[in-house]
Amino acid sequence: MIALRRPSWFAVLLTLCGVAVFIALGIWQLHRARYHQAVLARFTRAAAAPVQPFAMVERAAPTDVYPHVQVRGTFAAHRVYLLDNRMHAGQLGVDVFVPFTPDNRDRLLLVDLGFVSRQGPQEMLPELPPLPEHEIALRGLYAPPPAPGLKLGGDALKDERSWPKVLTYIDMNAIAADLHRQLYPRVLLLDADPASPYMRQWTPEVIAPARNRAYAFQWFTFALAAVVIFFLMHRKRDASAMDEKN
Repeated sequence: MIALRRPSWFAVLLTLCGVAVFIALGIWQLHRARYHQAVLARFTRAAAAPVQPFAMVERAAPTDVYPHVQVRGTFAAHRVYLLDNRMHAGQLGVDVFVPFTPDNRDRLLLVDLGFVSRQGPQEMLPELPPLPEHEIALRGLYAPPPAPGLKLGGDALKDERSWPKVLTYIDMNAIAADLHRQLYPRVLLLDADPASPYMRQWTPEVIAPARNRAYAFQWFTFALAAVVIFFLMHRKRDASAMDEKN
């Protein structure tokens, strides 16, 4: 049996508080894993869900719900935004965003056409196929815009003078100001089309549940380590071993 020295109240409280915090953080990460798993499942189901009119969800789409909608209108075909530094299958490229005017609406809907890789050894910006200038029906997921992440270098949009305009992140307010029009708060992620030059493999921008579970394991390990350290710090040394040392 391991003999322990009498610990101070401070050591006991510090250990208990640390263990409680680490376990709470681990449980929170497990809850986040379940939440992100549910979001991914809803996103996957949404792509195969029946199409509903855009008018049903345009003003108040529920949080973490991705309506599968159809909308008619016209592209602002010469107003193209390229979200740079995107990766797909190991290729560097851009996501192409174009404003779209739904029929009988006073706002613009930003449409994500998909991914196009940069071209040639110099990784030049791609040549984009022309967009239809007549009225057209679009189908896709009505989803939040890509998260901006770290806004390194500030807002490059204000320095862009020619089209297409290259962006490092999507700022809906900045784009609205650039277009001098109101934008819907979400974007339309177009349905996949084998005939399209754009790659469309959409996933919601949430942390992978496996990463949350890894974080949870890390916090639980910290809790166990705190208990082990407590016992090691308060273990009594063997008296015979101390005599031999002396």
